[in-house]
Amino acid sequence: MSLAKSVLSVNDDLPIKTDKPVHSGKVRSVYWLTKADSARLIAERGYDVAADSELAIMVISDRISAFECLWHGEGDVRGVPGKGAALNAVSNHWFKLFKEKGLADSHILEVPHPLVWIVQKARPIMIEAICRQYITGSMWRSYGKGEREFCGIQIPDGLQKDQRLPELLMTPSTKGILKGIPGVPEQDDVNITRQNISDNYQAFNFNNPEDIANYEKLLSEGFNVISDALAGIDQIFVDTKFEFGYVVDKNGQEKLIYMDEVGTPDSSRIWDGEQYRNGKIVENSKEGFRQMLLNHFPEPDILLNKDRMEERYALARDNALPIEVLQSVSDTYVGLAEKITGEKITLSANPKEEIIAILDKQFGLITK
Repeated sequence: MSLAKSVLSVNDDLPIKTDKPVHSGKVRSVYWLTKADSARLIAERGYDVAADSELAIMVISDRISAFECLWHGEGDVRGVPGKGAALNAVSNHWFKLFKEKGLADSHILEVPHPLVWIVQKARPIMIEAICRQYITGSMWRSYGKGEREFCGIQIPDGLQKDQRLPELLMTPSTKGILKGIPGVPEQDDVNITRQNISDNYQAFNFNNPEDIANYEKLLSEGFNVISDALAGIDQIFVDTKFEFGYVVDKNGQEKLIYMDEVGTPDSSRIWDGEQYRNGKIVENSKEGFRQMLLNHFPEPDILLNKDRMEERYALARDNALPIEVLQSVSDTYVGLAEKITGEKITLSANPKEEIIAILDKQFGLITK
């Protein structure tokens, strides 16, 4: 199997029927289906959505981003083998568990291929909902500088780096640039308080103030479900990001759902339990890749200093990482996904070919 061919690096050029531009993010690409194809699939597949809902095909790539750059390996390997399938498998697993436990639905309607979701359009809550069970990362850096208030929450003195917090903290930030909210800078990803949200709930896309409590309930319950399950395989759920949105079901009822991805090594910090008890932090998430990059390059300040972005882009563009590095990341992602789901992650020899064949034969969504 050609490693370069088995990695899905470009995912915005599939011949999927759409009459809108393909939206391509750092990892996923979204193809909005035509109204006719959306209505046809809703009727044929029996999805629990309003008859006029917009559907999309979401294709995850194997690309890996860190420090706001995409990284590649030797031999023109433009991603991490198995990464996309591992992330999708982990998210699917948690979304199903949430539904089984009566928490809430997700935006996923069907999974026709390990790299593909069929999703319904949601109206997003404009919040990156972050939960923290341990003090590390940006929170520890702020704490180390003497800050004792984080997103409006008072943090006690005397905490040590990587220590478990006295309680689960919800530390939200903005999703996108929000304008005209008093006390909230017009920038993406800035920390906000619960007071900011409750005072301006409509600006964050909440229907009513009561839904703020509902989102917090789903956030903490979702975190605890994942944390308990990970503890069963001796992994520690350190912190994570959730996203929420509103959708309408086939009965016309609007409901709050989980969306994007949940509990993955890309959106969370996950530590090895045994190593943590021995006083060592072993990252089973993208944080390990970030640390590797900082150690790999002689001048880590380029990766950390936002005033050196042009140098950073050049570093990522001009440096092919050793294949062993990408394989190590693959082992982490795929290994964790297999532990969580109890199922084998199989690499496709030619994922793009497989996706096109399935979407054509089973769903009639490929342009001829």
